Amino acid sequence: MRVVLFGSTGMVGRGVLRECLLDPRVTAVLTVGRKATGRSDPKLKELVHTDLFDYSGIERELEGYDACFFCLGISSARMKEADYRHITYDLTLAAATVLARLNPAMSFSYVSGAGTDSSERGRVMWARVKGATENALLKLPFKAAYMFRPAAIRPLHGIKSKTPLYNAFYVALGPLLWLIGALAPGLVTTTERVGRAMLQVTVDGYPTPVLESRDINRL
Repeated sequence: MRVVLFGSTGMVGRGVLRECLLDPRVTAVLTVGRKATGRSDPKLKELVHTDLFDYSGIERELEGYDACFFCLGISSARMKEADYRHITYDLTLAAATVLARLNPAMSFSYVSGAGTDSSERGRVMWARVKGATENALLKLPFKAAYMFRPAAIRPLHGIKSKTPLYNAFYVALGPLLWLIGALAPGLVTTTERVGRAMLQVTVDGYPTPVLESRDINRL
């Protein structure tokens, strides 16, 4: 399969990229982002694109792909809803709308989060915005679309978050997260498992479009 990956420099995206490059079923990976990953691999092509709201000048580069793994996102901490929606909803749909038109046989996997509000009417701002984003993606004419809602994610293989506070959290609670994940697989997954699950749903599909941590771990 040929994969387009957004958010490849973030914690989750780096994990997904690693699994794509390791998987023999993946023949090509195109990363799209404002910065290069710094990785080198025969499968990998990097497209550094500064305006992630406008793809009019690079559409030909986005044709011919079987899957998109959208791992791009930001924390909602201290953000106004309009600003968070612009980055989370508008940016995601800008890319997804173009990809759906260019690759109607594509499978689209989106990293959302546990607690996302599909009703779009709840009290938690980020959950409403994520819910609206998921709902809009599910209406696009992709072959299939999957919403990944992990709870806690344990980074593996030397991968770190770009947020120092999160890194401190993972260092301090890493062993506890491993234990929780072993005892309660619905609460914790890993960067490796997210990547592998995205590849698997692209190949085999899944009974439901929304995948929680337990589904991710099962895959």
